[in-house]
Amino acid sequence: MNCSNFWSLLPARGCRHVLGCAFILLGAITTAPHTFAEQSAAAAPPPEVDPPVLTTAIEEPLPKPVDDVALNGPPPVESYALPPAPSEGGKAVYGAGAAITSAPKRFQWGARLTIRGVYDDNILLSHFDRIGDWYVAIEPAITIGYGDSIVGRGGNYIRLDYAPSIFLYADHSDADSIQHLIRLEGQHIFGRLTLGFSQDVQILHGSHLDTSTLDASAIAIAGSINAGVNGRTNAEFYRTNLGATYDLSEKTFLSGRFVYWVDEFNTLISSDGVYGILYFNYKYSPKLAFGIGAGGGWNEADLSPNQTYEEGRLRVQYQLTGKISLNASAGVSVRQFDSPDGSSRSDRVSPVYEIGAVYQPFDGTMITLRGTSEVLNSAVVANADYLPTNFLLGVRQRLLQRVYVGFTAGYEHADYFNTVPGADVSRNDNYYLIEPAVDVMVTRWFTVGAYYLYRTNNSPIDRFDYYENQFGLRASFTY
Repeated sequence: MNCSNFWSLLPARGCRHVLGCAFILLGAITTAPHTFAEQSAAAAPPPEVDPPVLTTAIEEPLPKPVDDVALNGPPPVESYALPPAPSEGGKAVYGAGAAITSAPKRFQWGARLTIRGVYDDNILLSHFDRIGDWYVAIEPAITIGYGDSIVGRGGNYIRLDYAPSIFLYADHSDADSIQHLIRLEGQHIFGRLTLGFSQDVQILHGSHLDTSTLDASAIAIAGSINAGVNGRTNAEFYRTNLGATYDLSEKTFLSGRFVYWVDEFNTLISSDGVYGILYFNYKYSPKLAFGIGAGGGWNEADLSPNQTYEEGRLRVQYQLTGKISLNASAGVSVRQFDSPDGSSRSDRVSPVYEIGAVYQPFDGTMITLRGTSEVLNSAVVANADYLPTNFLLGVRQRLLQRVYVGFTAGYEHADYFNTVPGADVSRNDNYYLIEPAVDVMVTRWFTVGAYYLYRTNNSPIDRFDYYENQFGLRASFTY
């Protein structure tokens, strides 16, 4: 479907009408204290869910709370989070809640609609030509699955998620865009062997290139696209993820992962590659496991030599009752560069890590930490890779059973380096973001909220140097 032809049917005046209706709706909702008081008195607090005992699989290095608003309330960052990929198959080791249905092996589905009204003072993330505008973001999402696919993702299941995003600007209709996030994932257990898979398709347009989740504030700090890619860009990302675990004994098991990925840009540098890793894991106790792994991969980019690399990693997973969950890996990556003329540069040795932690010290309080560091191909600088090192900290506090106050802060340092001898790559970016937010659960299926987002990228290259402020209201309907 031709995006420009589609949006030619929606003039700027119509966009302004849609925006006005959205704000009238949100204003009416937030000024209805009588309804809120009645619902608050009748509703029971969302249950706190204790994670299960550690199983034979280390599922995902970035633990997240359950993404069901009826159980945990609105998340601190994401309005609708697509589920994490099953990196090595196996049972979930955190976040498993009560089943949605009484019979876990049956058809399940869920739907969600988020509408945001936002003022953005730099819609193109530009250093030279800052343009501000109001826009409406319409973000539906639907999940269908069979088995325990909505919450626990335990046992055998298959699940499909589809989450488009529609952006309508009041004064700059040429910036209107539509995005698509699609995921198919599943898992099957054959005695000691557990197999898992996921397939992601992300079709992104405009300046809202959010590659990891469809979030409520257009935050994308970690992923396959550099935070310094600004302006209007069309991009398509494809990820095929296969994983497996095999129990060797009650204390030991193997786990492995294979990934094939493609990043395609219309005007920037496209790349693709494969990656695989195998771990030997030891369960020290029911709540603590260690692993050692080795792997490697190969990738190519349009304006860079082909590359091969090897990795060695150590990993740990720690689960202490329902309060602390830690899943992390760290190691080194050694990368070689295959220049066609034989003038390859020396090997590059880089530290790599991935960490995720969830801390719930009190009822209604959740603190989440995520971080990654891995070598990626640059989409904007020829003959260059970069090493992004980032952290994202989120804090959520529940008040009066229905009010959720959150704060998110993130930082990423991107260190660029050349992939051919003599290439002048002198760029080191520093990306920051902060986002305070408040959400109110009016009913178990309806929430309203507001947020402020500030993000900036400090780059030695002026055209990648920018700052941005967003002020937004949002309403979410969950079924």
